Amino acid sequence: QVQLVESGGGLVQAGDSLRLSCAASGGTFSNYAMGWFRQAPGKEREFVAGISRSGAMTDYTDSVKDRFTISRDNTKNTVTLQMKSLKPEDTAVYSCAADRTIFSRRDYSYYDYWGRGTQVTVSS
Repeated sequence: QVQLVESGGGLVQAGDSLRLSCAASGGTFSNYAMGWFRQAPGKEREFVAGISRSGAMTDYTDSVKDRFTISRDNTKNTVTLQMKSLKPEDTAVYSCAADRTIFSRRDYSYYDYWGRGTQVTVSS
């Protein structure tokens, strides 16, 4: 059983940066590809970024490419989402998830474990 806890959310202005972290425990972190998803009020959960088990491969949804960076540290069991040039449309609850596979996938139904999420609010 893997437990995931996100941190780093908050209220920022458009154009600001924010760094989200996800700490994992209770399992072998390097056995899991990791993903960040977000869900805004009234909208479906959306894939944001993913990273392979080793960290060598990353994937981003088009709307965050060149603004967000996902990384992981398998020695510290953490995955990080660095967000810059934030926009009001980035406002959502951001959750990290673990998928017992090599490469991250965009379909949230594949993920085995989820954190509770952290709120990111971007004001205009």
